[in-house]
Amino acid sequence: MKMQLHREIDKLKKSILELSAKVENDVRLAVRAADDYNAELADEVISRENVTNNMEVDIEEECLKILALYQPVAGDLRYIIAVLKINQDLERIGDLAVHIAERALFLCKQPKLGIPIKLDIMASRAQGMLKKVLDAFVNNDESAARQVFEEDIEVNKVHKEIFHLVKESIMAKPDTYESMLQILNISRHLERIADHVTNIAEDLIYLVEGRIVRHKH
Repeated sequence: MKMQLHREIDKLKKSILELSAKVENDVRLAVRAADDYNAELADEVISRENVTNNMEVDIEEECLKILALYQPVAGDLRYIIAVLKINQDLERIGDLAVHIAERALFLCKQPKLGIPIKLDIMASRAQGMLKKVLDAFVNNDESAARQVFEEDIEVNKVHKEIFHLVKESIMAKPDTYESMLQILNISRHLERIADHVTNIAEDLIYLVEGRIVRHKH
């Protein structure tokens, strides 16, 4: 029974890592589509949304099956609970990647005005956070997960700076209102991605240490 449980957990780990890799790639492509005004890349991300949704459902069903059949305890139980929560955050990050791609498609139809440099900085930080937390998950590295909390604060600061930059740009050039609004939306989506990454970091610490750290950092 114990051996079969560990086989199922190994299978589950493979599934969540596959979803992690897909979501990380979708975020990267969506940001690039917005940065390069690349409609083809944006369409690619949008077209794969159902794949992410189906993977999320499959992983949830795997978790529920393991809970029902094997009634895991201690570390095994924490792992299943953590995967259930991480799975939801990854699916939502995938949704946000699609939203960024949709904003990119809109921008592709407008005169190119150049994305504010701070958006590039924010995108880089949010993507770096995502990569760090997924690597930490693979390596059970709670110290790396904790670094994400400070990085989230920095992403929030950049988001506020972009808000003011967009406001100033619209006041200076009112005809860019619609395009600049899409850039602000991309910034908001990146800020939400960073929030979900923070949730994953909290779940990883729970997995490794058995302690709930929400609202304590």
